[in-house]
This record gives sequence, C-alpha cells and structure tokens, in this order.
Amino acid sequence: MAPPLLSLQDIRLTLGSAPLLRGAELSVSPGDRVCLVGRNGSGKSTLLKIAAGLLQADAGVRFFQPGATIRYLPQEPDLGGFATTGDFVHAGLGPADDPYRAAALMDALGLDGDADPGHLSGGEARRAALARALAPSPDVLLLDEPTNHLDLPAIAWLEAELASLRAAMVLISHDRRLLEALSRNIVWIDGGATRRLDRGFAHFEAWRDETLENEAREKQKLGRKLVMEEDWLRYGVTARRKRNVRRLAALHDLRDKTRQNKIQAGSLKLASSEGDLSGKLVVVADDVGKSYGERAIVSGLTMRVLRGDRLGIVGANGSGKTTLLSLLTGAMEPDEGQIKLGSNLEMVTLDQRRESLDPAMTLADTLTGGRSDTVMVNGQPRHVIGYMKDFLFGPEQARTPVGVLSGGERGRLTLAVALTRPSNLLVLDEPTNDLDLETLELLQEMLSEYPGTVLLVSHDRDFLDRVCTSVIATEGDGRWIEYAGGYSDMLAQRGPPRLAAGPAAKVKSVQAPAAPATASKKMTFKDKHALETLPRQIDKLLATIDKLRAALADPNLYGRDPKLFTKGTDALAKAETDLAQAEEQWLELEMLREESEGR
Repeated sequence: MAPPLLSLQDIRLTLGSAPLLRGAELSVSPGDRVCLVGRNGSGKSTLLKIAAGLLQADAGVRFFQPGATIRYLPQEPDLGGFATTGDFVHAGLGPADDPYRAAALMDALGLDGDADPGHLSGGEARRAALARALAPSPDVLLLDEPTNHLDLPAIAWLEAELASLRAAMVLISHDRRLLEALSRNIVWIDGGATRRLDRGFAHFEAWRDETLENEAREKQKLGRKLVMEEDWLRYGVTARRKRNVRRLAALHDLRDKTRQNKIQAGSLKLASSEGDLSGKLVVVADDVGKSYGERAIVSGLTMRVLRGDRLGIVGANGSGKTTLLSLLTGAMEPDEGQIKLGSNLEMVTLDQRRESLDPAMTLADTLTGGRSDTVMVNGQPRHVIGYMKDFLFGPEQARTPVGVLSGGERGRLTLAVALTRPSNLLVLDEPTNDLDLETLELLQEMLSEYPGTVLLVSHDRDFLDRVCTSVIATEGDGRWIEYAGGYSDMLAQRGPPRLAAGPAAKVKSVQAPAAPATASKKMTFKDKHALETLPRQIDKLLATIDKLRAALADPNLYGRDPKLFTKGTDALAKAETDLAQAEEQWLELEMLREESEGR
C-alpha cells in the first residue's frame, strides 16, 4: 500500500471550555476520495483546516508527504486583497503550474478575470474559489461544502470535473448525490472522535445505524454494571476498603464513562405547527408574465397548485426562481395575467439568507419573541429550553446571541422559528443550506408528513427527489414547464439540465492541454449517433436506479441478507455514476449541436 499523502494522528482541540476533537484521525492516500461526515458543530470544518495547515491543534501529529501539493477550498472564501478575480485565481498557482488551466477554468465557470472581487455574488465567489483550488491540479484536494451557492448546472459540471481528476480528495458536503457519486471512503466524526469505513457514501447510513445500535447495547451493559458496582460500594466496601481501592477507582472510572455517554448529542426532533385546512386550490396562475426591462422572467405561465402539492422550483442562478416564487405567493404583482391565492391560507416563509434572524437577540428571545419562557407549538405551550433541545441546542446556549452561531446552527434556528408558526403553506427558499445530513433527513421526513402545501426552491437534487410531487423548471425566454415527480423524473422527461439561462451558462468540462486548442464546430457521425442513443441509455439507467432504490428501501434487507444489500448499494453507486457521466456527455453533445447549427 502506498504511504499516505496526508495524515492526522490523535488530533485534540478544545474551543473555550469544551473539547471539540478528542483523538481524531485522518489518513489520505493516493486515490482516496474521503467524505467527512458528522453533525453541524462536530468539528468537520475544523479538522479540514488542521489538515490544510491553517489551524494548529492542541495535540497530535500532522504529516504531509514532502513534495506533494495540497489545495483547500474554504466554506466561506475570502477574496479580499485582490484587485481582480483573475489575480485571486492565479495566486493559487505554483511555479510549475500551467496558467492556461486557470484561465480555462475561469472561462468554463463563466467568470470575468477582470471583475472586482468585491462585487461578486455568493455563487461567483464560490466559482472563483473553485477555479483557484482546481487550477494547480494538486495531489490532495480539501473541499468544504463545494456546492454551496452553486446552481444545478454548475453542480453537475463540478461533479463531472471532480470525477475526472486524479487528485486524492477530502470532501465535506450536504449534497448526498455528490457524495454518492464521488466518495470511496467515509470518515465519521462523532463525539470528537473519528471512525473510518473504506466504502462509498451509499453504505454510510447502514453502517452508522449498526454502529449506533451496538453502542446502545454497550451502554445498557454499562448501566447494569454501574448498578451492581454501586450496590457493592454501598454494602460491601466498609470491611474491605483498603483491599478494594482499585475496585473503587474502577467504579469512579465507570461513572465518568457513563457521564461521557450522557454528554453525547441528542436526537433532533422536527414537527410543524399545523394551521387550519386551506381551500383545495392554493394558487391559480392564468397567463402570467413578468419582465425586467426587455428580459422576460416569466412568460405565459398557466398552472394550478393544489392543497397537498409539493412543488419544486429549479433553474440556474439568475433564471428567476425567486421572482417566480414571489409571484406564486402574492408577494409580487405580475405585469400580465393574474395570480389568485386560495382561501384560508396561513403562509410561513423560510428565507435562504436567514435575514429574519436578529443577530443581537439571544437564541431564547428569538424563539419566544422576548415575551416569556414558553413557545407555542401546535397550540400547546413548550418551555423554550425543551424546544431548543429538539433542535440540538444546549440549555447553556439560551442566552447566546444569534450573531455568534455557526451557519448550521442558524439554519436549525430558522427552522425552529418557522415551525412554531401555524401554517398550511410552507415557502422554502434553499432550506438545505448549511444543514447537516441528519437534519436534512429529518426535514425530509417532516415535509413528507406535512398535511399542507410546500413551495420549494432548491439546488439539492436528492432533496428534490425525496420531497417533491412535481418540479417546475425554466426553459429560457421566460418559459417554465411543470414536470410530474422529483428532479430525476424531470430529467427523464426533459433531458439533462439546460445551461442556457443564468450566469453559469458557460460551464463545461475542462481539460488542461499544453496550449489552447480550437474546438471543432462540426459534429461527427459518432457524435450524432451518441446524441440520438444517449436519451435511451439515460432512461434505462434511471429505471435501474429506481429499481435498486426500491429494493434497498426494504428496512429488513440488511439484516436478512447483508451480501445482497452490499451488492445492491454497489450497483446503485455505479448506476448513479454512469448516469452522471451519460448526462454530462449528452449535455456536451447538445451544446456542440447547437454551436454547429449556429444557434
């Protein structure tokens, strides 16, 4: 086995008075693609910063192979101190790196190298940071939430680009589809310690659940032993105290271990406050149009949203998703046509930027409005500390200002506030931002059981598949078309995501030739044949994926036949990887066809 390129051993770190990492380990060898998973606040980003050499641990060893190159993508890139976007990207190159690849990546990501970094949007800043990290073709890539602020076309491009690289990777992401496509190894941070499984993310949940069940059994054994030892201490130690000092010390150690087990984070609980039943018709749009200047955002839209629908809105950044959402909720008047809202609507909105939170208010006051120490949930009073625990906040955080919370904690708090309000219409604009995988799972379950209507804007493909009953997607020139089912169903009916609308329109696959090459604008016979046959291939892969997911959905499969479960998850991971590659190939050929036809 090749020696590791990067290794962290027995990493310990305390922030404030609380230990964050307690002997964490991380090893990255050539070819590894490690997904780093764990709850928000478990120390994933901190461990990645230690691996990148940006943060010093209190104890432990960091080894980095001499001569190897490493690049780190932070969760919040800082472009300060650079006059142009191009200066920022080129500053990541080493003396032996090819400047052409940096220029090619910026072009592929739709970036203007002369742009002022201070005027970039969140998505543009993220793409600039990606170009800087990918341009040197490093030996090790450390990526912290690389899909944040990216739209669906850019995410599809990034997935294909990362899959084509030879670099070893450590990846933190809440995008399950990305993790399933790319990962080969899992490192799970829990309670400050790490566990490793050398399999892809598709195996994570079964492995995690089995590990937690084993630990629960061990805790029960520990509890029974503690009762026996305390009984001995109470009635048997007096006459034999000197001979049993060691046993008494062991009892104290046992108590400490039990106390540590009780310190572990609890379970997140999500439940929405239900409002009165709305009318059957929730939103009626009749030939609706909306434009900004000469640019049509919505044109000729006619649709119905019925009670119980879960409508996903998808499209590239800048395509008008938020405008469409504002029209459908009555927050914005159309230029043409008419929007009618149904009767008895109680709407609750979750904004993607957490702008409804006051950074100066404490966590408890945010939940209660500063008026008392109780929260009303489903018409029943709850003490604010108990409600905070449902969202994984400790009692000591009650007086913590919102402004010092992490992104994931602010996301959970926004959810907690929104779910206290009675509603029969939930409007969610990028609700998955900064949420960990466990919180996402519970949010998905809550939405699937929610009796009202959901309008959802998201770039999370897996979330859309699990939640939506239909998806409405932009087709360019203000046209929007609704498709039954989730994101994968939309692709099956429509084909891979269009890149025509929005600032990510120029995203395409990037190679690094020795010198710029002029691409041919003519399609070969082989290209034309592939363009015709790929949709059928994609349909077959989608059918295979649906069949495998249905089989793996059996909760008893793993216990009944672990080998069959493993075979199914391996087949699912391969089929999803093949699907991503087929979709990317179809997209490139479709763009080539349009270019050759002079469109």
